[in-house]
Amino acid sequence: MRIMLSTTLITSLLFAMPQAALADDVTDAIAEAQQAYEEGDLAYAKESLDFASQLISQQKAGALVSYLPEPLDGWTAQEAQSESIGAAMFGGGTTASRLYQKDGASVNITYTADSPMIAQMAAMITNPALVGANGGKLMRFGRQKAMIDDSGTVQFMVDNRVMVQVEGDASEEDKVAYAKAIDLKKLKDY
Repeated sequence: MRIMLSTTLITSLLFAMPQAALADDVTDAIAEAQQAYEEGDLAYAKESLDFASQLISQQKAGALVSYLPEPLDGWTAQEAQSESIGAAMFGGGTTASRLYQKDGASVNITYTADSPMIAQMAAMITNPALVGANGGKLMRFGRQKAMIDDSGTVQFMVDNRVMVQVEGDASEEDKVAYAKAIDLKKLKDY
């Protein structure tokens, strides 16, 4: 009986461990929010949900960084950077960027996602009349349409959710090469 009770206790603990291992800051914040809501503390419930949302955004930012291309032949790259901006600042969003260098020239790629400002920018980037009026030109690689402004910066929208900017003091040819090196399928799946 004692052995069976010990075996049952150990088995119960083993099955409980994976659930405990799954607990993280996000689920803790959501649980705190639920408890605060049930206790009528709406301010703390909202604060906890905002905190959980920000943590999820940080995780998504890390994923976005992984979609930045590796340096092209002869180029080096700095460590990629990411930032998750809360809704209180510019409507929120997630950015990921990486600086690439070669022979004193540089290219910086920036992705901006999950921002309400993207919809507003999409009209400016994809409208041929606006592009031409601002001294830019349109280009296409594969099915992707892009705009190149008078400084050679390449900008385009992926799935109307992710804005891509390829800028820097490198040649327009280098910036276009980096734009073409971006894995558009991964960005669409983001």
